[in-house]
Amino acid sequence: MDVFSGRPRSPERHPLIGRSRQHRASRLDLRSTAGQVFLLQVVIVVLLVVAAVAAMVLQTSRDALQRGRRESVVAAQSFATAPGTAEALRSPDPTAVLQPRAEEMRKRTGVDFVVAMNTQGIRYTYPYPREIGKKFVGTIAPALQGRTVVEQAGGPPLPAGRGTAVQAVVPVTDSRGKVVGLVSAGITVKNVAALWLPQLPIILGSGAAALAVSMTGTTLVARRLRRQTHGLAPAELAQLYEHHDAVLHAVREGVLIIGSDGRLLLANDETRRLLDLPADVQGRPVRELGLPEPITRLLSSPEAVTDEVHLAGDRLLAVNKRPTYPQADQGGSVVTLRDTTELAALSGRAEVARERLKLLYEAGVGIGTTLDVGRTAQELADVAAPQFADLVTVDLLDAVLRGWEPTAEGWRHLRRAAIGGEQRMIPVYPLGEVITFSRRTPQMRTLQERRGMLEADLRQAYGWREQDPERARMALECGLRSLVTVPLQARNVPLGVVNFYRTVDSPAFQPEDLSFAEELAARAALAIDNARRFTREHAMAVTLQRSLLPRAQPDQDALEVAWRYLPAEAGVGGDWFDVIPLPGARVALVMGDVVGHGLHAAATMGRLRTAVHNFSTLDLPVDEVLGNLDDLVVSMDNEENASGASAGHEGEGVTGATCLYAVYDPVSGACTMARAGHPEPVLVRPDGTVTCPGVPASTPLGLGGYPFETAELSLPEGSQLVLYTDGLVEDRTHDIDVGMERLRRALDGSGRRTPEETCQAVIDALKPSHSSDDIALLAARTRIFPPSRVAEWDVPSDPAAVPSVRARCRETLREWGLEEAGFATELILSELITNAIRYGLPPVGVRLLHGRCLICEVSDGSGTSPRLRRAATTDEGGRGLFLVAQFAQRWGTRYTTRGKVIWAEQFLQDVTSAVPSRTPVDFLLDQFDDLDA
Repeated sequence: MDVFSGRPRSPERHPLIGRSRQHRASRLDLRSTAGQVFLLQVVIVVLLVVAAVAAMVLQTSRDALQRGRRESVVAAQSFATAPGTAEALRSPDPTAVLQPRAEEMRKRTGVDFVVAMNTQGIRYTYPYPREIGKKFVGTIAPALQGRTVVEQAGGPPLPAGRGTAVQAVVPVTDSRGKVVGLVSAGITVKNVAALWLPQLPIILGSGAAALAVSMTGTTLVARRLRRQTHGLAPAELAQLYEHHDAVLHAVREGVLIIGSDGRLLLANDETRRLLDLPADVQGRPVRELGLPEPITRLLSSPEAVTDEVHLAGDRLLAVNKRPTYPQADQGGSVVTLRDTTELAALSGRAEVARERLKLLYEAGVGIGTTLDVGRTAQELADVAAPQFADLVTVDLLDAVLRGWEPTAEGWRHLRRAAIGGEQRMIPVYPLGEVITFSRRTPQMRTLQERRGMLEADLRQAYGWREQDPERARMALECGLRSLVTVPLQARNVPLGVVNFYRTVDSPAFQPEDLSFAEELAARAALAIDNARRFTREHAMAVTLQRSLLPRAQPDQDALEVAWRYLPAEAGVGGDWFDVIPLPGARVALVMGDVVGHGLHAAATMGRLRTAVHNFSTLDLPVDEVLGNLDDLVVSMDNEENASGASAGHEGEGVTGATCLYAVYDPVSGACTMARAGHPEPVLVRPDGTVTCPGVPASTPLGLGGYPFETAELSLPEGSQLVLYTDGLVEDRTHDIDVGMERLRRALDGSGRRTPEETCQAVIDALKPSHSSDDIALLAARTRIFPPSRVAEWDVPSDPAAVPSVRARCRETLREWGLEEAGFATELILSELITNAIRYGLPPVGVRLLHGRCLICEVSDGSGTSPRLRRAATTDEGGRGLFLVAQFAQRWGTRYTTRGKVIWAEQFLQDVTSAVPSRTPVDFLLDQFDDLDA
């Protein structure tokens, strides 16, 4: 078999390429390919140069014409607006005044004429005096309306000659804007052409130079092409190409040509198919083609081979190899390949089976990478399309998406959870839409019968078409062909359906495709069910934890508060925070973290939060609150260990917790805090300075027996106290010191921010992309009670001093505009002061605070707490605290280092409602004078 390699052989071997062809190649023959290409390029170059010259001439002429129009307008407007022009037009002899000026303007500006005329178009000036007094030739109507007219028109002879002129007509207006005359100036077309004719030699010279350069390049290209084509005519080249194409591509035999350097010079289509060669194989070394080692060794060796059989993939190839030039010193070889495999059909089936196994492997790896139901459904759609189907849709029960246990009642209402493939070309239900399937649809049948359904031709699938006839019609018009729908079920419980569609561009589904789809859906269903279970447990834990956290800000005057809580992705933890109003307008801030994750940690957090509330109600010092919490955590750990229940709980016991407890007093601006193993808070001062207040670190809760140190700070009004858990600043990728530095940078300059803005700025700067721990953040900006809202004074230990205290109280309430609360407040103070004088120890003091509510505080040096009781009819005393409880919304006792304080709060929204309607006024007045408690 002869193969054309592109190299000319000796005259003896190729008689067609003889002396005559060599003589033809020595000159430029117009019948050859090179000659015809040369002639065509010459014509094209000449046409391009001529077109370029013409374009330049036209452009230059146009520019000159535009220049003439501009000069005409400038000359006409200059003359029209010149001083005295309007007055001259109204004079008895306008020509005598304007003719010299017009001629002077014409000579100075270079225009061919300047004509002044009246509003009827009668000329007052002209280069030839005999034309004065005649009608102006041109359009004057727009100029009479105040506009400028530029046109080409003929007229009387001019010094520059007769012909068409480019002229401009402008109005002449008086001081009131009235048009009193017209002025026209212009240049003849001959003079306009004179503006661009001097450039014509340059243009023609440039065109000639471009033509010469282009001809030189064309000649060089033609010579190169002549050498490459050996002077052959186009018909001869086409004949050689057809022979090459017939030999290399039409035969069902692989042909390779390998050069002397071991590079592949040519490979026909059959070779690419048999050896599975890439598209860019030509010119690459044989050893870099990735062929089997025996074939690579055979192709690289210079030895001839005859009918050797080699295995290439799943094909048996018969190989023949011969040198390209046996009688010459040049290297290279020609290799022919022939497919001798007799089991082509079985080979195709094996390929399909291999692709299916590969797809199942990809499904096992790619489906279920996350514990998100929607994401898992989308992974199923992405794996199946387009390898198995052109379009894949996944419809799940609403209960599955929410993490609930699916039931048969919701089968008819499925939500579109995922779409994969060519959904943009085929009309399908969008993501998130609830689909109500009819009973005859394949989707409903596959759910009820719990097996896959095959619709090889959707045009005959009446149940599928009746679901939505219009959408089905559009889908069939877009090329939808066949459907396989398979139930997604785990533990024999249906979760939804997956629909595999193929278009007319793909073969219709066959029965063997149905079994593969069921296998693929079974693997995906397990991942979806796992994600559903995780969603349910995660939702339960998050719901429990959020129910245990504050849902709204409590009413208080001391702090402006904002918070953020972000649960971990893998499961909720035991982070919590709280804002607890205390007596005396004070507020307690709590931030804690229970070690561990899951429901057990959330439940433990709830118990600790409840305990903190109880300890705060007792108004204990901050170190005692942490001490009681420490005892509680130890007790909880002991209970877990004693009952052995920790083995069944996620997290296995409490194993400790951290907590920060702070109490802020808005009257004094003092903040007392202590921390048990918790990260130190950050203080942002009003000027934006970020510092750590230096709260001493104590041991975490649950170790038992260790004291907790406290720190007392004086906070200016507008300071922000930022509390947080370690999930905000600590991560697996960096140390806590790095997180603290990032937190300081995020808080830098936050002095003017609101707590809400501070929280958002911190979360935006520090929130990780994938959080492995809960994040709790609390920002509180301090307020100070103004002195005008605080009244306090000392009371002598004498019952006779009570009326004077009531009088001072009445005066203070009058200053605050709370006269309506005077009766109840005086009664409360009277009873509390009487108790303090009779049963307490000096010194006795009174303090009134006017905030959201009216707070009355009576302090004394005794540590004995009064007790509310119901007095008998015959008792002479015992009714004082009863009256206090009736008139105050809240009251209680708190202990200080110097004694105790009895406080009572009255809401100010409706002061009159504070008086109980069920208590007779006469009875209250009688009790008012009873000083016995």
